[in-house]
Order: sequence, then structure tokens, then C-alpha cells
Amino acid sequence: MGPRAAAKRGAVRRGSRRLVGGLRVRLVVTFVLVALVSAVTATALAYRDARTAVLQRTQNTAVNDLRERVAAVGAGLDLPPDQRSLSRFAAKVSEGLGARIVVARHQDLTAVSDAYADTEGRITAELRAAVRSGDGARFQRVQWRGDPYLVVGTPVTYADGDRRTSGLEVFVITDLRAERDDTAALLDSVRTGTVPVVVLAALLALLAAGTVLRPVRKLGRATRELAAGDLGSRVAVRGHDELADLARTFNETADALQVSDAELRAQEAKARRFVADVSHELRTPLAAMTMVATVLEEDAGQLPPDAAHAARTVGAETARLSRLVEDLMEISRFDAGAVRLNATATDLADTVRASLALRGWADRVTVELGEDVRAVVDRRRIDVIVANLVGNALRHGAPPVTVTLAAPGGDRVTLEVADHGPGLSPEARERVFDRFYKADAARTRNTPEDGDRGGGGLGEIGSFGQGSGLGMAIALENARLHGGTIEVAEHPEGGAVFTLRLPLRHPEGEAEGEGDG
Repeated sequence: MGPRAAAKRGAVRRGSRRLVGGLRVRLVVTFVLVALVSAVTATALAYRDARTAVLQRTQNTAVNDLRERVAAVGAGLDLPPDQRSLSRFAAKVSEGLGARIVVARHQDLTAVSDAYADTEGRITAELRAAVRSGDGARFQRVQWRGDPYLVVGTPVTYADGDRRTSGLEVFVITDLRAERDDTAALLDSVRTGTVPVVVLAALLALLAAGTVLRPVRKLGRATRELAAGDLGSRVAVRGHDELADLARTFNETADALQVSDAELRAQEAKARRFVADVSHELRTPLAAMTMVATVLEEDAGQLPPDAAHAARTVGAETARLSRLVEDLMEISRFDAGAVRLNATATDLADTVRASLALRGWADRVTVELGEDVRAVVDRRRIDVIVANLVGNALRHGAPPVTVTLAAPGGDRVTLEVADHGPGLSPEARERVFDRFYKADAARTRNTPEDGDRGGGGLGEIGSFGQGSGLGMAIALENARLHGGTIEVAEHPEGGAVFTLRLPLRHPEGEAEGEGDG
């Protein structure tokens, strides 16, 4: 490697270090300063906690001291006391409590350790009632003549083991003016130190907005425009830092997305044309065939047995072919992304009952439907799902076939269709939603009613009838269109269980869909 190539590679490395270091330095400095502001805030919170601790310590000390003095002095007090013994008791309790004022009460007698102290305004009726209840020491902070005081009261109990109250109550009044002055000084200190920090934080926020947030806002605006459908949205690339790299990557992504969108639109147009062609080419001859088959079936009773059987067979197969065409067109709409929900708030229990009644299955299915299970769904498409799942269970399963609707909590609802037939093999469970998949024909249980009620083979139930081979695939597509899914499992008592899981509200909310037939 020659000197020029080495110098060029070194310049690239230095440029890369500058690219990485430019924004990094700004972010590091910003974060350091934010950490400084956080530290000041934490200091202020610590001052607040210290103030609380000062008051808490004073309170705990007053309670403990009162308990100890009452226990020490109360042992020699005869009950019930007279005024003299009660005054002597209050004075002895006060001797071990410093400058605190002690008040002793027994029924109508009251003794105060400081004969000149006014205690009526500092011992509230609420505190007296709490102490009289005999549940242990009680305290209360009060304001008296503009100054704070802590008043602690406790009942004196007998020492005979059952902790009965003796009727003697002791109160101690502690002056909190010193603690108030200390906490006020702490508050002034915190307030004085906060002002310059707030000013500094404001200046730093302005600086960060000018150097970092402005290009980020531009990139965010371009992203929102891109999300709104403006695939031509781009951002100007300035500088050589990480934000410039991000802007460049965004533009490249937008270019690729624009190309992909054009390709997808072309494919969607082809798919739509295909659906239109299928509709035009197949529906017209099928309509004629259906008309002829109907006439033949109506006159089948007047034909020889072989001709009558042939006429009915042609009618059934023509109907099946019509359903196959309808299902092919439906699945083509899903493939083309042309399907839209016509979602409204719907009572799912009513929808299930109506679907079963429409096909004459109400007397063949056991239903367990929850009350007032409402969801935002496309009612027609839920009917398609129910028809396919229940028809599949009736054709392949053994009774009883049960349909269970429940909202187990949260934001989802489940519809479970279970039968007690031979069940599904692991391979069938994996492929049951594949298009045109058919299980073992020996498993199919045709009944005379199936042809009229929409029954069909496993994986064969059409969205509007039997035998298309697309029904289960269409059911799954309809579930996914609602933001849900269909799961298949083996029933513990034999048979198969298909479980439809749907959100109570589609992520896109209620929407008026296209008329997709």
C-alpha cells in the first residue's frame, strides 16, 4: 500500500471519528448537564426527606419518652388518685422530659406540670377521644397562637396482664418551633440553589433545540408525511454526523418504498383486472347453466329414473361450481388486498344464532353463548366463519357439536366449535387451512341434509356452501381481517376443536368497507 493510499485511508478513519464524535460530544455534554440538574433535584428531595426525618425523630422521641416515664412513675400511683397525688404524678413525669408540659387526667381531675401553661387550646377533643379509646399512644401536630406543637397522649393501663385501662390519661406537649426554624432554613437553602439551576437548564434546552432537536423535528415531519401517503417526502442532508447518516438512510428507505409501492400498485391492478375478468367470463355461462339445471330439476319427476338422476346431479354440480366461482373470487379479493371490513358494533351471540337458524342447524348444535358479548366486527364475515366451522363439525364430527362464545376478559372474545368425531391427525391440523386441502374421504359423513344446509368436507366448506375446497382458508382470512385468528386442536374427549379469537375492537376501529360481495 503506497503512502497516498495510506494517507487517504487515514483521512477516512479521521473523518469517521469526526462523524461519530460530533454528535456524541454534544449528547454527552447535554446528558452531563441533565445529570447535574437531576442531582440538584435529588438534593432538593433529600432536603425534603431530611425535614420529614427531623419531625419524625422528634415525634418518635416524644412518644418513647412518654411511655418510659409513665411506666416508671405510674407503678407507685394509687388508683383512683386524688388531686394532690395526680399533681405529684404529673410533676414526676415531667422531670424526665425536659421542658415539655405534662397533663394528667383522671375522670374530672386534671393536673398540669406547669401551673401557668394554657393547655386547653393545644389538647384537642379529637386527640382526647383517640386516647380514651385505649388503643395505645396517639399524637397530633397542632398550631397554637401561630406556633407548632406536638401533643402525645397515652392511656395508663393496669399491669395485671389483661391491659385494662385505668381511666388515667397522660398528655405531653412538645414545642416544635426549633424544628420549624430548622426546616425553614433548609427550604430557603434549597430555594436559593434551585433558581440558577433552572435558568441554566432553560439555556441548555434552547441550545439543545437548536443543535439537535431541529433536524430531528424535520425528520419526524418527513416521516409523518411518508406515513400519510406522500412517498415523495424527503429530508435535506446537512453535515456529516449521525443525524446526517439517519437522514440519508431515511431518503434511501423512502426511495425503495416508492419503488415497491409502484410495483405493488401494478400487481394490485392486475389482480383487480383478473377478478373482473373471472366475474365476466364465468358468471355469465354459469347463470345460463344454473337456469337450465333448475328447469331440468323441476321436470325431473317426469323423466325416466336415469335421466332424473342425471338432471339432479347436473343441478347439484352446477350449484357447487357456482359456489366454487364465488369462493375463488373471494379468495382473489383477499390476495389482491381488495377486501375491506364493514365493521359495526355487533352482538355476537345474536349473529351466531342467526347463522345457525339460517342454515337449519339450530336443532343440531348445542350453543353456550355469553350474554351481551359485543364486538366491532363485519357481521357478514362472522357469519361466513361460523358457517364454515359449524358445517365442518357437522359433516365430520359426531354429536354433540357445541358452539361456545365467551369473553374471557381483556379485549378479546373467543368462539369455540367442538365435535366428538374421529378428530384430526397432526398432519391434517397443520394443513386444514390450506386451499383445496382435503382430508381422508373415508372420514366424511354425508347426510341428506348436508346438501341443503351448507355442509362440506374437512377443508371443503365454502363461504356460502359446500365443496369448494376454499372455505376454511376463507374463514381464516376473514378472521385475520378482523385482527384475529383461528386455531385447531384435539378435543380432550375426542374430536376436533376450532377456536376463533377476535379482538373486541379492530385496531382500525369501525370502518365502512367496500361492497365486496
